[in-house]
Amino acid sequence: MFAQNMAIADIRREYKRSNLDKADLESNPLAQFDVWFAQASAAQSGSRWLKIGIALYKLWQAILGRSSADVNAMVLSTVDKNGRPSSRNVLLKGMDGRGFIFFTNYDSRKGCELADNPNAALTFYWAELERQICVAGSVEKVPREESEKYFKSRPRGSRLAAWTSNQNGVVADRAALEAKWSEMERKFPKDVPLPPNWGGFVLKPERIEFWQGRASRLHDRFQYTRKADNSWKLERLAP
Repeated sequence: MFAQNMAIADIRREYKRSNLDKADLESNPLAQFDVWFAQASAAQSGSRWLKIGIALYKLWQAILGRSSADVNAMVLSTVDKNGRPSSRNVLLKGMDGRGFIFFTNYDSRKGCELADNPNAALTFYWAELERQICVAGSVEKVPREESEKYFKSRPRGSRLAAWTSNQNGVVADRAALEAKWSEMERKFPKDVPLPPNWGGFVLKPERIEFWQGRASRLHDRFQYTRKADNSWKLERLAP
């Protein structure tokens, strides 16, 4: 065990891919998120060399047998009524002037915790760009019609799964879960309606931090904080 812990402690990497200056940042953090998300998803990039670097990184990961993480994956952290935190990966499914949108079973652990305490945090990490974005704010449900629209866009199997899974409930075995899915498939031979306990949340950000890895752990960190008039204060933070 001791040798294993020493090996873990020896794992380190140097961050040298890029830098971040205040002059490069958008005045609105949601606009800045758009820029970084587009680069992370390779939808657009201002630099041909950045595209080449990302392609080489992905090729190396493929050689090692590692698949790239979902670019829209984010760690959602919530707190229960007793102050105990929990985190899990969820997928970002939209972002607009309100904030960051994701969907889930409202009876799940995260749904129940958000009902008790609407304060939450999100973390995005894109290793190939050596970038992280940390978001904190309050969460509320999106309108029912918005959840309906997104639910209808999901594959049929995913819609049936939403009816199948009593998320966070104990399941006897895999066979029981698959039997329930088959039951839902027979129940809804055509259209699969939106379950009453399933829908979206939007996290309205109050603080967003952009982190760019730098050499010798002198990382670039910039924090946007929402002001009373809904404008944003931008400051550089110590690494």
